[in-house]
Amino acid sequence: MAHRTTIAGSIYLGIQLLFAVPGSAQIAAVHDESGRRLFINDNAPALVKGAPAKPRSAIYLPAAPSFTGHSRQAVHLDRDGAERIVREAADRHNVDPALVRAVIETESGWNPAAVSRRGAAGLMQLHPVTAQRFGVDDVFNPQENVDAGVRYLKRLLQRYKGNLDLALAAYNAGEGAVDRHGGIPPFRETRNYVQKVQNAYFRPGSGRLASGWTSSRAIHKETDAQGRIVFRND
Repeated sequence: MAHRTTIAGSIYLGIQLLFAVPGSAQIAAVHDESGRRLFINDNAPALVKGAPAKPRSAIYLPAAPSFTGHSRQAVHLDRDGAERIVREAADRHNVDPALVRAVIETESGWNPAAVSRRGAAGLMQLHPVTAQRFGVDDVFNPQENVDAGVRYLKRLLQRYKGNLDLALAAYNAGEGAVDRHGGIPPFRETRNYVQKVQNAYFRPGSGRLASGWTSSRAIHKETDAQGRIVFRND
């Protein structure tokens, strides 16, 4: 037997969700030509010699001169501003800035206002738990977001002893998923993510440091005789 309940008057509820969260390993430290101390993979089989330096103006940003975020105040970030933030964070934490660029390109497409369906936000798509873990007050603040993302990326590289595949997989799927599966989790999204970041990092002109990783264990997607999609590593 159905029951109807009537409520006199009209009630309008406005709900606003606010994501403002308060806030070892076989890794080698080397010095580049300008004397900066850099954080690199100590297990790379060989070093690339004579890799060209990346021009300051050639970072991977959309053609638009600026974009606006959803911070407490509007965020205006141009090419030079984004590059400066990346380089400063990379220098502070001894991570190849080209790797940071590759992660940002894959995560947010250089949009500081980006929000994923899982609640990750900002340039490096920090999840609320990760933002809290690294003391981020405003995930849409480019400087805070990138600094925390670079610190997290470095911590993952240390945890997985310089294994770029595992560090990137953990950045996407979480450390628990990588540990449970003993490697890159068998999630299509994660495997595609690892490949996309590495494609951006290893492509010509990325500005990758000569002392950085020299090759990636590429993940290939194939279709077997039964029509199943199979991922494999070289």
